[in-house]
Amino acid sequence: MSIAAAAALRALSCYDDRGSLKGALTLTDIAAFIEGLPKVELHLHIEGTLEPEMLLALEARHGMSLPYASVEAARAAYRFTQLQDFLDLYYQGTSVLRTEQDFYDLAWAYLSRAHAQNVIHTEIFFDPQAHTARGVPFATVIAGIRRALDEAAARHGLTSRLILCFLRHLDETDAQRTLDMALPYRSWIAGVGLDSSEAGHPPSKFARVFARARSHGLRAVAHVGEEGPAPYIWEALDLLKVERIDHGNRAIDDPSLVDRLHGARMPLTMCPLSNLKLCVIKDLRDHPLRRLLQQGLAVTVNSDDPAYFGGYMTENFTAVQSALGLTAAELIQLTRNAIDGSFAGESERAAMTARLAAFARTIY
Repeated sequence: MSIAAAAALRALSCYDDRGSLKGALTLTDIAAFIEGLPKVELHLHIEGTLEPEMLLALEARHGMSLPYASVEAARAAYRFTQLQDFLDLYYQGTSVLRTEQDFYDLAWAYLSRAHAQNVIHTEIFFDPQAHTARGVPFATVIAGIRRALDEAAARHGLTSRLILCFLRHLDETDAQRTLDMALPYRSWIAGVGLDSSEAGHPPSKFARVFARARSHGLRAVAHVGEEGPAPYIWEALDLLKVERIDHGNRAIDDPSLVDRLHGARMPLTMCPLSNLKLCVIKDLRDHPLRRLLQQGLAVTVNSDDPAYFGGYMTENFTAVQSALGLTAAELIQLTRNAIDGSFAGESERAAMTARLAAFARTIY
C-alpha cells in the first residue's frame, strides 16, 4: 500500500484513532455513490448465481426436463422461507451443470455482472461434492470456473480467488475424498470453506479435514452463526482455525465473542439480502451489521447466492444502506474491511486500496 493511499483511507475511516465512530457523514446522491464505490466480494457461491434464464438454457442444452414451463415459472420457484427450502432448490439447479462449458458460462455470467457493478476483486466458493456425486468429474468443474476467472482478469482486471467448500450435511470422510480430488489443483485453490445446512452440523465435525487442508497451505473459512448459535463461531475459530467468518450474525449474542473478533480483526462476510430472504432476520432494520461495525468489527457486505436472494453487490449495499442509514464513511469502511480481509496478494491489496482512496477523494 502506498503511503498516500494509506493516509487517504485513514482520513476517511469512520473511526477515530481510539476506535470510536466519527460523526456521521451525509451524501445527497447515495445511489451514485454506491454505484461508483469499488467493491470487493468475499462470500459468493458460484452455483448460487444460476439465474432462471441460464437454468432453462442449460436444460435445453442437455435435453433435460425440469418442472418449469417458462422463465417466469422458474423465477416463481425461487421463493422460500428457510435455509433448507433454498438448499433443496439450489441442489436441483446444479443438475443442469454438466460440462466444462456449463461451468464456464455460469462463472462468466457472474463475473460480467460483477464487473458491471464495479466489483474489483471476488473470492468465489464452489461446491464440488454437489457435482461429483452426480458423476461430474472434479476436473470438469474447476477447469470451467478457472477459465472464466482467467478471462475476467485478462479482459477486466478483475482479480479473484477460488475457495472449495465442503458440504456440512455430508460426513467428514466424504470431505476428505473431495480434498484428495482437489490437491492436484492446489495452485488454483486459495482455501477451503464449510457451507450447506448449519443446524446440527457443528464445525467440530470437520476439524480433521480442515487441519489436513491447512497442512497443504490452504486458507480456512467457514459459514457459522447464520442459523447456528454463537458457540459454532467459537468452534470455527478454535478448531478449524479459520481466517474469516462467513455470516457471523449470531456473534452479536455473545459480548466476549465480539471482543475476540474485534481483537483479532476477524472479517465477517455478512449477506444482508440473503439473511432477509432466508428469514434469518425479519426486517433489514434488525440486521446486526451496523451494530457490529460500530463496535469496530471487520464487517463486509456480500451477495451470497444472488440469483436466489434478489440482489448482487450493488443491490445489497443499497438495501443495507437504506435500512440501517449507513453513512458514506461507513460504506467506504465496509470495502476497506473486505480488502484487508481478502486472500489477495500484497500488491493486489495495495492496488485495491489505492483505487478505493482515489474514489474517496472524488467524493470528499
